[in-house]
Amino acid sequence: MDKYDFDLFVIGGGSGGVRASRIAAGYGARVAVAEEYRLGGTCVIRGCVPKKLLMYASQFGKAFEDSKGFGWQVSEASHNWERLIRAKDTEIDRLQRVYEGLLRNAGVVVINGKATIAGAHEVCVNDVKFTARHVLIATGATPEIPQIPGAELMATSNDVLDMEHAPERIAIVGGGYIACEFAGIFKGLGTKVWLVHRGSTLLRGFDGEVREHITGEMAANDIEMRLASTVVAVERKRNAYLLYLGSGEILEVDLVMAATGRRPNTGGLGLERVGVDVDAYGAIPVDSYSRTSCDHVYAVGDVTNRLNLTPVAINEGHAFADTVFGNMSRRTDHAGVPFAVFSQPQVAAVGLTEEKARVMHGAIRVYSSVFRPMHAALSGRNERVMVKLIVDAATERIVGAHIVAPDAAEIIQGIAIALKAGATKADFDATLGVHPSVAEEFVTLRNGRNSTQPQS
Repeated sequence: MDKYDFDLFVIGGGSGGVRASRIAAGYGARVAVAEEYRLGGTCVIRGCVPKKLLMYASQFGKAFEDSKGFGWQVSEASHNWERLIRAKDTEIDRLQRVYEGLLRNAGVVVINGKATIAGAHEVCVNDVKFTARHVLIATGATPEIPQIPGAELMATSNDVLDMEHAPERIAIVGGGYIACEFAGIFKGLGTKVWLVHRGSTLLRGFDGEVREHITGEMAANDIEMRLASTVVAVERKRNAYLLYLGSGEILEVDLVMAATGRRPNTGGLGLERVGVDVDAYGAIPVDSYSRTSCDHVYAVGDVTNRLNLTPVAINEGHAFADTVFGNMSRRTDHAGVPFAVFSQPQVAAVGLTEEKARVMHGAIRVYSSVFRPMHAALSGRNERVMVKLIVDAATERIVGAHIVAPDAAEIIQGIAIALKAGATKADFDATLGVHPSVAEEFVTLRNGRNSTQPQS
């Protein structure tokens, strides 16, 4: 008789944990998953899925306005936030049931409650101890809030998704994915939006030209930018909030939202009891096979702070199960992963930024184009899209692709396949475009510029 209750105990029922559980169970492992909130994790319950549903909702107002240029006569439209949230909740409930069904059909034991590591090969949930040959940490990340006076008055993306009423005025603090996405959502639904960011451009870590372009496009969409600005304090004023900026300006709004990043969710897990290291940021360092500093404990997804994207967490969980239970040594390739920001317009990319490409390859050639999309011709909207390719000058291989445009996420997926296959600029040049489309610009770019790493 086996001395362990389970072959694998997974702490966290998000995308990475669920995939690892199902694959491991498929190999014959006895698997349990503990989730303290709802199966589905950040992406399904509090992130990608509900956020994109809200993004879709927010685009209709702009579409109604633009339709006039195409001959439509549209009566004055209004939006009902409560109906949107109810519809969103219904869809999230459906997806949660799908996750539950997938796990139960795979033979995985689902335990509701917060799990902690009690000792070597021991996990405790709801005061009940279980033993496991292997433990997988897949607890994701949680929103951070700036440490300023009145910080407890700030909402996070978690709170916003469950609000009963939409604010008439909102100040969003941050300049990353979440800040840009919710700025577009609230603006599209009729809220007055201020975006407060300590940097001079949005989306730190993205390509420099892309950052400048999306910053300008969002400002042109009447989002009030407060760039190179710090937040000093938040204060309640009757039915409103006052956000104090370092410049001395005070913004009076109905909601202050913190969107300044997410921190790995490792607090209170008992990792120290088995010698699992965490770094200064709270993330769990792992090797290329997702093993932690403790031989029988592994970690995948945002809790490791490697590349915090849902498809990456899923692949890491799958690779872990293949390696540990499938006798198939496999690692996740974190290079060449496409990603998108569902701002308005969207930002999507795969591969290297121009800045990183110069460092890695030295001499590169850069092709870019900024133009008015065809759908703006009749609407009269002041809108510009951007596409950019970065080419290694020595090999002619494309090492980076970037786009700022509506539906950029849909376009970049196909480009990512080409880059993964090692496509060169000549391959793109030899490909005929789909006309008229934004995507065809990737195969019609002809005039490039040389870019090299400055000498130190």
